[in-house]
Amino acid sequence: MSGNNPYNASFGGQMSGSVNLGGQPAASGDLVKDTTTSTFGRDVVEESQRQPVLVDFWAPWCGPCRQLAPVIEKVVKEAAGKVKLVKLNIDDHPSIPGQLGIQSIPAVIAFVGGRPVDGFMGAVPESQIRQFIDKLSGDAPGDDGQAEIDAALDEAQTLFEAGDINAAGQLFGAVLQAAPDNLRAIAGIARCMIEAGQPARARDLLTGLSEEAAKDAGIQAVLKQLDMIEEARKLGDPAALEHALALNPDDHESRMKLAKIRNVEGKRDEAADHLLMIMRRDRSFGDDGARKELLGLFDTWGPKEPATIAARRKLSALLFS
Repeated sequence: MSGNNPYNASFGGQMSGSVNLGGQPAASGDLVKDTTTSTFGRDVVEESQRQPVLVDFWAPWCGPCRQLAPVIEKVVKEAAGKVKLVKLNIDDHPSIPGQLGIQSIPAVIAFVGGRPVDGFMGAVPESQIRQFIDKLSGDAPGDDGQAEIDAALDEAQTLFEAGDINAAGQLFGAVLQAAPDNLRAIAGIARCMIEAGQPARARDLLTGLSEEAAKDAGIQAVLKQLDMIEEARKLGDPAALEHALALNPDDHESRMKLAKIRNVEGKRDEAADHLLMIMRRDRSFGDDGARKELLGLFDTWGPKEPATIAARRKLSALLFS
């Protein structure tokens, strides 16, 4: 991905530091095992003093758990002793997940030195599991500067939200110099391209991703935003839609189109208000289409976006008043 980096830059300093967990590789037949409440201390807490241990909290009725299990077992075995995998059935042994605050499964928690240090939830792609294990073992490309990378991504996001698109893009690009496959940086650059009026470049950037990478939640949000832009271009002249609404405020089809256009124009509050207006006047329109569209916008904008927060309050007031 680095060859396609449209924001070529550097961090301006050597990134240093590493995770050194030590320990001897385990025999291949001892890399995956089941545990119980009574053996958890030995299998996880004590064993993690020697090498990282992943604990897979699962249940027989959980579909995503069945989806994750063969993938994570495959990656752990291919890691050849970098980590061990211990599986705990939460139906048979509920006390430990309860103590750890596990509220959703599948959940995978990494133990190092007798304590939980990291984890993930859901049936994530194989590539993310591999990256997670590499990060734990200190073998991930650029992992010796993971703290700097995370800090740079946070700063880039802050710059983006403040409207400094060029500086954000440069910083996202700098991350890609250190970690060419960092999906958060790729999504960030694509968002910068969109804000700069270059959605076609953003689409080209994301088209080159692997099928697994394209499933990433951040990448999916950008792809959805691009789809919204393409749809809005086909919805007509916003001035004509405004005129239609002036003549007939209950022209919900025109109002829905205008909401979609205002969203891609960056007028998020106005887009949300149009959708909320449709809900107030006719919840049945488009099979509750205005509410569904608004929830889709929330996913695209993100939970911390001020327009999301404001519109959620209005939506709650509307639904529960």
